[in-house]
Amino acid sequence: MINDYEATQPMTTDAVPTAQRTTLDNDDVISTLNGLIETCKDGEEGFREAAEGTKSSQLKEIFYEYSQQRSQFMGELQSLVRDLGGDPEDSGTFSGAIHRGWINIKSAIAGNDVKAVLNECERGEDSAKKTYKDALEQRLPSNVSDIVQQQFAAITEAHDRIRMLRDAANAGNTNFDTARSAGSGY
Repeated sequence: MINDYEATQPMTTDAVPTAQRTTLDNDDVISTLNGLIETCKDGEEGFREAAEGTKSSQLKEIFYEYSQQRSQFMGELQSLVRDLGGDPEDSGTFSGAIHRGWINIKSAIAGNDVKAVLNECERGEDSAKKTYKDALEQRLPSNVSDIVQQQFAAITEAHDRIRMLRDAANAGNTNFDTARSAGSGY
């Protein structure tokens, strides 16, 4: 026996409206991923430059770790672009570096100012977070969205760690081992 509610509701297996289920077309997904690749490349280069310019062995280790992380992220995204039949980016852009804040890392390193270096790293991470958040607001295919979400979580964690280190440096603590928190994943 059918009750009145069942008889008035359309039969569907999805609770999500069709307009919300539609993903970007292939070219738009590739373009979004290539933008993330550029962001990762800029971060990779920025963190590497920061590592090479700092005298602190603790910061050098942290910056190299994030440089390698961004290289790994870039490889994952490039693989997705290839799987979609596109040509992946393999570099950052000068305008992207300026926009993302990484260009000022050179002057901070030249002045040997740890606080300024950490400020510039955080500025670059602010921009990376925004780029990833914007990408996640797109209707990406679920396999792509899952990877972008995982990378966004790691970038957010890196941002928070850099901010914590910057705050420690601003408080006069330059022993970055003591600035590490138990749950920060160091």
